[in-house]
Order: sequence, then C-alpha cells, then structure tokens
Amino acid sequence: MKKPFLIGEIGINHNGDISICKQLIDIAAEAGCDAIKFQKREINNVYTQEFLDSPRESPWGTTQRHQKSGLEFSKDDYEEINQYCSDKEIEWFASAWDLNSQKFLQNFNLKYNKIASAMIVYKDLLKLVASEKKHTFISTGMSTIEQIKIAIDIFRKNNCPFELMHSNSSYPMKIEEANLNCILTLKNEFNCIPISLY
Repeated sequence: MKKPFLIGEIGINHNGDISICKQLIDIAAEAGCDAIKFQKREINNVYTQEFLDSPRESPWGTTQRHQKSGLEFSKDDYEEINQYCSDKEIEWFASAWDLNSQKFLQNFNLKYNKIASAMIVYKDLLKLVASEKKHTFISTGMSTIEQIKIAIDIFRKNNCPFELMHSNSSYPMKIEEANLNCILTLKNEFNCIPISLY
C-alpha cells in the first residue's frame, strides 16, 4: 500500500509569530508530516473596508484590521520559513485567498498549491493556480457537486494535476459530521483518484 501523504495544517495558528511558526514546523516534522500548509491573503483584497474597521479585541489592537494584519507574515518571514523548512527537509505550501497572494507564492519554489474551500468558486484564482501546473489540493467543504465540477474542469483543461480533499468546514469537526461516505461519492462522481480527507 502506498504511504499516505501527511500535511500538517499550520494555517494562521502561528499568530503572526515566527518563533511559534518554527515550533509548529518542528512538531510537524517530528510527527512524520511530508509537508506543512499555511494561508496567505492580502486583507484589503479579501475583506471589505467596513469589516476591517469593525471592532475586535486582540493582542494586536481593537479592530478586525489589527487582528488580520497581525496574523500575516511578510516576505522576509516567508523567506525565513522557506529556509527553515529546507533545513528540516519538509515541504511547505499555502492556500492563497486572492490573486496577489498566489502571485506572491510564485516567489518560492513550491511543489504544491492549495485551493481553500471558500475559494473553490473563485474562477480567476482557479485558472491562475491551474496555469502553474503544480499538484494542487482542492478542498471541497461546503461546495456543491456543480461547483466542484467547474473547478475540476478548469484543472483538467490546463492539464494540472490535482487531488480532491473531502473536508469539513467546522472546527473542530464533530465525529458525527465526518460523512466519510462523501469520499466515495466524490470518487464515483468525478472518477478522481485519490480522494483524501482534510
């Protein structure tokens, strides 16, 4: 049996702190993960001005903008992450939430791309990612069969390798919400192997 490909989800759980990030990378590497995944977004492109100006108490300030900005790494931070992962012999990649963030990720020699569940309906982003022809993990949480089909058509048209990920968008997921039979549904519907759990 082929060894599973294990991805450690760091996302934004580093809290914008590079030292915490490195600790999470260490743990993922020690646990035997093959790769780790982050999230990358330009907050002014992803969120409305009204939302960013709304109140939110956090270690970074009193607005949503302060909190969202505090969680984002700079290019220098990602350069450091890139080198740290290389030293640890673990791959890293990120789910981009906007076109500029995907273009930013092109600065690094990453093997993989990731489509977040919320972005599976963002056709321009799908086309940009598919044009890179890197193996792409596509999360399907909260998506309809038709939305997934449109995304798959874009990747197949671009001859870009991909993998569907049956995912659940509640955190933490309740066991009774796992719905693992959905993996078989996706496999049968799209003749797409492998299908993975995320």
